[in-house]
Amino acid sequence: MAKALIIVDVQNDFCEGGSLAVAGGADLASEISELLENAHDLDFVVATQDWHIDPGTHFSDTPDFVKSWPVHCVAGSKGAALHRNLDTEDIDAYFRKGKFDAAYSGFDGLLAPEDEVAVGEREAHEAAAEDGETPASLDDWLRENDVEDVVIVGIATEHCVRATALDAVNAGYNTTVLRDYVAGIDDDAAEEALEELEEAGVEVK
Repeated sequence: MAKALIIVDVQNDFCEGGSLAVAGGADLASEISELLENAHDLDFVVATQDWHIDPGTHFSDTPDFVKSWPVHCVAGSKGAALHRNLDTEDIDAYFRKGKFDAAYSGFDGLLAPEDEVAVGEREAHEAAAEDGETPASLDDWLRENDVEDVVIVGIATEHCVRATALDAVNAGYNTTVLRDYVAGIDDDAAEEALEELEEAGVEVK
């Protein structure tokens, strides 16, 4: 039984200075890096990225900040890159989501091509799909690596962290969200999201 840390969307556009910044995002990136230094019980670390090409009404010039948002995390842009405060040395795989839709959950993500990964090399069992094949999903990858326990951190608590955690527990993973390692847009909404996750069977600690 293996354990994986899922780092959700710690990207430039979601940190200070980005187009959809969450207060404390840059500090959170540093705190997650410190967590990685001391988390000796993890077998794997994966990261998700919003990676938008044409997500339809998810982008808007007049966003409602519920179902539509300012342009953010455009595929290949600086805004879509992981924040520089996040140490990527121990990240085993990257999963990109939302090319043509909103895709809040990391479980909508597909394994990034090896030649596009910023840091590190994949082992043989982590190789991306061959040409013409669909890349592995996050769920596929976790199951192939015998992961049963997932720990979730990242941005934003009431949106992509919430969606990823709900999908994880519904898929049968023992799911934990670390309260001190997530950042939300709105404090009240973030707290409501954490309560919802607990009611759904997610351990919040």
